[in-house]
Amino acid sequence: MTRLEILQLYALPVVVGASLMEALVLHWRKPGTFDWHEAWLSLVDLAGRKILVLLPLSLAAPVFALAWEHRLQTIVLNSWLLGTALFIGQEFCYYWYHRAAHRVRFFWATHAVHHSPNQLTLSTAYRLGWTGKLTGTTLFFTPLVWLGFPPEVVIATLSLNLLYQFWIHATWIPRLGWLEYVLNTPSAHRVHHAANIEYLDANFGGVLIVFDRLFGTYVAERDDVPCRYGLVTPMRSRNPLRVEFQQWLDLGRDLAQARSLGAMLGFLFLPPGWRPDGQGHTTEALRRQLALAGHLASEGSGTAPK
Repeated sequence: MTRLEILQLYALPVVVGASLMEALVLHWRKPGTFDWHEAWLSLVDLAGRKILVLLPLSLAAPVFALAWEHRLQTIVLNSWLLGTALFIGQEFCYYWYHRAAHRVRFFWATHAVHHSPNQLTLSTAYRLGWTGKLTGTTLFFTPLVWLGFPPEVVIATLSLNLLYQFWIHATWIPRLGWLEYVLNTPSAHRVHHAANIEYLDANFGGVLIVFDRLFGTYVAERDDVPCRYGLVTPMRSRNPLRVEFQQWLDLGRDLAQARSLGAMLGFLFLPPGWRPDGQGHTTEALRRQLALAGHLASEGSGTAPK
């Protein structure tokens, strides 16, 4: 058994146990407000992924192998400088993976499962979707392998990144002062999970929030805009199969109705909500509608600038 497998073996009961303890406390503090079905669906997702990991199905594995075979060098992590370089490189790759998971519909079909809970709790952290290995999400970390970091080390670093993100799925942890400028915190991640138009497609970092600030995707939590969690079109079903595959069914339907190759490629690789007739509901379109509604409301109240 590898060190990563040992870590996962010990971390799993801690993570699940902590999420269930949080659920009990939230239920006790505000009886009737905690949705136990959401926690149940997350547990089903986790169990399904543990079963599917036994299948030799991975789009990224052969690409990792090819990148390792043609690596520029072999990097041995024998200094803090190399460890820091791997951490920063992994954060950079994670940022772009996570941004693509929201902005490319093919990847969103899996990642939407993580955003499907209509409440944000610690159990949301391990609802990741069953089809990640088939879509090759870890392909975004291939450059690290090509540079010379061993594939198992890259995967282990990614696992530690995801383990860090467990605690930031809490709604009861307040803003953390100056740490908000550096780390991905519960406050920053609440924004990321919010379906409010003002908050869409923001805060993609893993451990750090610096790349969001650098590339213009950081949005701070606002007191005047309480977070509404879930998808823009909320997932109301309690059927695990619908939760896992609804996005794929919708994508398949759109592909079947596409009238050109361009439309098919658009449905696959352009942002969720894109339509070939320009009448879709992408984040940009929704924000234009919100801005227009605000402008019309201002005109109606007589406060519009002249």
